[in-house]
Amino acid sequence: MASHLPKSAEQALLKDVILLLWGPSLKEDVFSRWTQGFVFSEKTNTALVQLQGGPCAIIAPVQAFIVKCALFKGGNCSIDALTSVSAERANQLLVEALYEILSQLNSSQYILVSLSKHLPSVESQLSAEQLKCEENGETSTPSIQDESNNTKRALTALNQESFHANLKFHHCSDTDELHRSLEKSLPEFQSKFGVLLYLYSLVLSKGVRQIKNEVEDPSEPLIDGIYGHGSQSLINLLLTSQATSYVWDNDKDISGLKLRGLEKQSTIGFLSLLEHLRYCEVGWFYKNPKYPIWLLGSETHLTVLFSTNENLVVKDNPSINARHVFSQFDSEGNGFISSSVLEEVMKLLDLVADKEYVDIMREKMDSEHLGIITRNSFMEEFFPEEPPEQPRSFHLYHYNGIPHSCPGGKVTFVEAYAILDEEVETQFITDTSPIKLCLQTKWPSIELTWTNKLTPSLN
Repeated sequence: MASHLPKSAEQALLKDVILLLWGPSLKEDVFSRWTQGFVFSEKTNTALVQLQGGPCAIIAPVQAFIVKCALFKGGNCSIDALTSVSAERANQLLVEALYEILSQLNSSQYILVSLSKHLPSVESQLSAEQLKCEENGETSTPSIQDESNNTKRALTALNQESFHANLKFHHCSDTDELHRSLEKSLPEFQSKFGVLLYLYSLVLSKGVRQIKNEVEDPSEPLIDGIYGHGSQSLINLLLTSQATSYVWDNDKDISGLKLRGLEKQSTIGFLSLLEHLRYCEVGWFYKNPKYPIWLLGSETHLTVLFSTNENLVVKDNPSINARHVFSQFDSEGNGFISSSVLEEVMKLLDLVADKEYVDIMREKMDSEHLGIITRNSFMEEFFPEEPPEQPRSFHLYHYNGIPHSCPGGKVTFVEAYAILDEEVETQFITDTSPIKLCLQTKWPSIELTWTNKLTPSLN
């Protein structure tokens, strides 16, 4: 149903959303990079196309959920379930992906944003024209390319002004209504402002105040004001429903400052080239998601990696849960906890925690009376089973939504055959491609053979 909020309340809420996303000043060129719909490639009709740099923070997560819905929702893990489908099925997968990202917020109500009226015809045509030109190797539409810079700036300003002046809110009381509304609104999400409409819907459904409570610095906008890149908090919001600013597991205490990471195993994973460069630490929850699908982060872009082999990920089990409860009391990652907190750890894991038994276990695991209990001794005592062994060879698929970063300028899924060597070879390293360096943060000994003989780009 349409919003019944007073117009002044809607305007105040929208102002908060704009400030949270863009900061106090929204540049015309940054806004223009985000003005596109969710449009599919001409070559592969389930692969989303990204027209300009910036909106990968939305497009790549949505693409990852499209993969998840195609491969793992109906019990058919064949790649054909993703690549050999009708246009109608592709649209269904897009609806399911948009729905899953919103529904995992578990909000009391969901808000979908739409445009109250059509903008000038030149505006509505741009997404389709841009897509055609991008995949044909052109940089912009001929009609726009010949215009002066002043005209371009005026057109972009009109876009921004018209967009924010014509937004309307639709409240969905439950997930059933949300799904129906998404189906009905799909053409609008595929049109000129579709990505922005979905972004605003996500922020409003989550709540501006709640997002500010979860990010590390509420004064920092979710989208970079200069380059238009989405922040890690925005990426985390789409992947996990939590707008935390870090990619490690649980919370970390750094000099008395509590820094929030992921609370649980994510549906979609995340690997980062920045971890190879030692700029960040990606935790177990992101490296081992529920499904073998990962976002790959470079310095400036997001792509998607996935496999049809579910054995690549470790399902949550008591042993894994124990490791993460233990890590909550080892916030600095030293591999040990104070022996004084053993009773509390055992209670959280529903282990026998009678005082006499706890004292016996404390004496056994801290026989030298150092006042610490190591993670290895704790796991060997209470959870001695080994996790299942991973496959040593498997197929991977990579997606990059930017046409000029793809072979032949066509967005599609590129296949690789991967082998995990028994030992990491250090003497003869010939492949130092960014994508391999990124994957080595999860699989240190991985070797890749790309079927088209071309190493895909992370940018």
